[in-house]
Amino acid sequence: MNTPDNLLYTNEHEWIRVEGSEAFVGITDYAQSELGDIVFVELPNTDDEFEKNDVFGTIEAVKTLADLFLPVSGKIVEVNENIENEPELINSDPYNDGWLIKMTISNPDELNEILKPEDYKKIIN
Repeated sequence: MNTPDNLLYTNEHEWIRVEGSEAFVGITDYAQSELGDIVFVELPNTDDEFEKNDVFGTIEAVKTLADLFLPVSGKIVEVNENIENEPELINSDPYNDGWLIKMTISNPDELNEILKPEDYKKIIN
């Protein structure tokens, strides 16, 4: 499984890449492999605000439907529109082209509660 060292991870298999006061969020390589072929993603609207661990969308695969949980509190500033037409990007490139949302972080201290790569690797191995 690909688990980049420049990301933080959740127990629910989301990743977050922090860039200043903003962050990109997606699902991990492990999550996409467990879900199988992804066929549809429901994402929030720009300017929607969420608290840490809130469900911010759903992801539908051939086998199942899964909720998406926000790693930290914040406001959605962008959604990956490419995912709407090509949800399979999540399967082929979950950490780059397959990102889900970009957000502003309202409580940076919550980042301290998220798993470091080495801790996430222990969960999935």
